[in-house]
Amino acid sequence: MANAESSTRPSLWKGRSKAAAVPPDDFADLNLPITYRHLLSPPPGARDPLRVVALCDSDAFYAACEQRRLAADPARPLVVRQWDALIAVNYPARTYGISRMSKWRDAVKKCPELLVVHVATYKEGDAEPQYWDNPDTSTHKVSLDYYRRESAKIIAIFKEGLPEGEIEKASIDEAFIDFTNLVHTEILERFPHLKQLPPDAPHGLDTVLPPPPPISWQNLGNVVPIHSPPPADGGEQAAEVGDVDGDDAGPTWHDVALSIAAERMDKIRADVRTRLGYTTSAGIARNKFLAKLSASYKKYDSQNILRNAAIPNYLRPMPFQKIRFLGGKLGQALADQYDVSTVGDLLTISLEELQSKFGESSIWVYEVLRGIDRSDVKEKPTLTKSMMASKNLPQAITKASEGPPRLRILAAELALRLNDARSASPAVWPKTIMLHVKHGYDTSRSKQVPFPFTRNVTVDVIAGFADKLWKEFVGAGRDGAPPIKVTHIGLGFTGLEEGENGQKSIEGFFRSSSKPPSWGPSVYPKRKREPTPGGSAHEPETETEDTTSVATAPVAMRDAAASSDKDNGAYVCPRCHRRIDTEPAGVGDPSSEALARARLEHEDFHFAEDLAKDDGGGGLRPTSPRSRPAKRKKAGRPKKGEEGIAKFFTRT
Repeated sequence: MANAESSTRPSLWKGRSKAAAVPPDDFADLNLPITYRHLLSPPPGARDPLRVVALCDSDAFYAACEQRRLAADPARPLVVRQWDALIAVNYPARTYGISRMSKWRDAVKKCPELLVVHVATYKEGDAEPQYWDNPDTSTHKVSLDYYRRESAKIIAIFKEGLPEGEIEKASIDEAFIDFTNLVHTEILERFPHLKQLPPDAPHGLDTVLPPPPPISWQNLGNVVPIHSPPPADGGEQAAEVGDVDGDDAGPTWHDVALSIAAERMDKIRADVRTRLGYTTSAGIARNKFLAKLSASYKKYDSQNILRNAAIPNYLRPMPFQKIRFLGGKLGQALADQYDVSTVGDLLTISLEELQSKFGESSIWVYEVLRGIDRSDVKEKPTLTKSMMASKNLPQAITKASEGPPRLRILAAELALRLNDARSASPAVWPKTIMLHVKHGYDTSRSKQVPFPFTRNVTVDVIAGFADKLWKEFVGAGRDGAPPIKVTHIGLGFTGLEEGENGQKSIEGFFRSSSKPPSWGPSVYPKRKREPTPGGSAHEPETETEDTTSVATAPVAMRDAAASSDKDNGAYVCPRCHRRIDTEPAGVGDPSSEALARARLEHEDFHFAEDLAKDDGGGGLRPTSPRSRPAKRKKAGRPKKGEEGIAKFFTRT
């Protein structure tokens, strides 16, 4: 809604009639001259005028995965169901008017021969997800693990096909691919006369490149025509390659770059189709924003090429709320403020006007409407810092005994995902395990504990820690424990890290050793220990078969527990003579692993003391957190409300 000020003060920019008065230089950024400096210098990133980015989208991905798993006829209509909703509809099913907005029972009525596959689900007692015809939301948990694995196979083929490019996974079925490095290399190889600056170049390296040769777009994909705008509703539109021949815009060096990228993209897509059986659709343009838009120009097993010359007429008639991040509250605010609906309507609004209404950061809106996007394509790390399995509960948990069965379902998903990650990188291990609970509809609480290394990650191991966290949350066994009403539970790992083979523990920087620890990078580094009865000052180092895995903490735990098993659940420190009692951790034998954990944690304190600097009085200054004085919290200024376009987005 327009604010009170705008309703009383007429706006110079109100209405759609101004759309025809777009300044001629609105798209001047599309026609930058390309010089020898641009070609011969390393690509300058997002501002490179030869930059080419593609967005590759797997067609009806979940449905394609299930069709491949079941070896079903590709021509048979198929949908993937999650509870009562559809999350994927293949193209044969779409011809019956079925969409993801349809209910699965209504879809069957439209197409009696429709193959309906419910997404795999976890059930209590199952170590892996299974396929059920009618799973119960109260006892089952949705699993997307199969789709994640298939997505990883596709990304691997992308990387094989373009080792010199950056590949950014945008979602489970989409990825951005930056072809800029390939473009620079290929242009110099195909046109060797450009490798040297001509001796008579009038402006040195800033001399504009000579005109490129004609380009044949045949067999490269659908080239968006310059003078044929897309439909006003933003839907898919067929394109004819022949339309390009009639355009009055001659070829540019960026067109050459697009054609080079299209050739490689076509080979990569063919490889995915041949090796995995999946079809993809791609959009190829000058940046990520336009690549995303052009990918939907014509869908299903195709690629679309958006030349710079075609961008103005491609964008102007497009409903601007179809653009990512302009379809929510911000898009509605723009529509209400200026009474506009298309990109062309908004082009009449100056940057100063936009910033006066929506803040300084609205320059992003101003630029994206003109086809400018400077965001980089950055490969995301394969290893995420966390894993989370969660479930909204259709029926709230009101009894403490109802929690463990549901947590066990989440534990099964986490066990499978962590083992999948470790099959690719054996040194992966999380630091902590966390329980997140939503109590009622407003209050959220989280609890976490360290997650010690266990060689065999099973559902029982994870469920044991989950049960302990659950008991702490509900106050099981305590008199007067408050009533519970849990509407959401989540179980996850945090602090996932990947150790490196041969990684040295911190002690290696303070004392030499004739042989490094045989069990590799350590979460629990080996330390110099005080002699114990019947033992030596240093623990023996033994070879293990798995030298590539994460620090096998149980090795240290067993060694530590072996010399203290006489204490029957307690450890007496030989340095400070303090007795350390333990309690069962919910997993394993309390006299071994739990006791060893307590011993190692206590020895951390002494180890830190030994490394501390002399305080000037000949003594050691303790550096353990428990010996440090508590820091005083600084009085922070009250947070201001969100300003500019930020207030139109939901903080996550």
